[in-house]
Amino acid sequence: MSIYRELAWKVLNEADQVILGKKNITREIMAALLAGGHVLLEDIPGVGKTTLALAFSKMMGMEWKRVQFTPDVLPSDLTGFSLYRRDVQEFVYQPGAVFCNLLLADEINRTSPKTQSALLEVMEEQQVTVEGVTRKVPSPFFVIATQNPLGSAGTQMLPPAQMDRFLISMTIGYPDFKSEVAMAMGVEEGNRTSHLRPLLGMKTLLEMQKEVSRVYIHDAVYQYIVRLIAATRNNAYLESGASPRGTIALVKMARSAAWLSGNDFVSPEDVKEQFPMVVRHRVMMNVKAKVDGRSVEDVTEDILENTKKPVMGRKQ
Repeated sequence: MSIYRELAWKVLNEADQVILGKKNITREIMAALLAGGHVLLEDIPGVGKTTLALAFSKMMGMEWKRVQFTPDVLPSDLTGFSLYRRDVQEFVYQPGAVFCNLLLADEINRTSPKTQSALLEVMEEQQVTVEGVTRKVPSPFFVIATQNPLGSAGTQMLPPAQMDRFLISMTIGYPDFKSEVAMAMGVEEGNRTSHLRPLLGMKTLLEMQKEVSRVYIHDAVYQYIVRLIAATRNNAYLESGASPRGTIALVKMARSAAWLSGNDFVSPEDVKEQFPMVVRHRVMMNVKAKVDGRSVEDVTEDILENTKKPVMGRKQ
């Protein structure tokens, strides 16, 4: 049993005590962090998005920052800027919000496209270029961004190029009845994250990521991944399908999911489980889908049902 896997499970157990009734969500967040990717949460306010980010940052020993996006947030607020200091008689660079391990970009659709695009370079290359100078951000670096679907008038939806940089997209949703009762009974306890302590450090997390990257994938499973992604490009209800970056994302998430499940190899079930969250923000529905009342969840389910799944351990 890998000591790193035991640490990951310990983090998940603690997270489940903070975010009640959402074990599947905490597991997906953990899988995305292990895969080195960013997460997009599309949900209404008050379901625990900020608490979720804070919990993981504390338990994994991360430096974290939160930016509440509004129309007046500037690109320089994220990337940094140079300020003239009279004491040294020169311009001195002031780091922006992205210089951390985990950035919570709250309601990212409420800021300008120019500010949204300021995140493109740092999300892909973990660096920012300001005034011709390129600076690396701390490693590892993650973005957990949220979009609020309510009151969307006047907001700027993320462009496809930026959506594609998120490893997965999902919704937290309302808690179940039992979990919400437990939340109500624990109101007097105060902040649910106040008791959390670091369970691992950045070096340990990097070692965990290396171990995840070594999870074995059979050729037949690679082919299954590509068939699923290719199916999004030839679907009657989709204007555009997932890019090759989606293929890479599905490989990474399948590896993480397998590793968290205690396996050293990826099964077709791991791929099937991760497929909806990897592609839901990478595809664009067409007019026919709206007319027929089809959702992106319906389409991904149809693709999974109609794409041949390899039977492992037998001759194909």
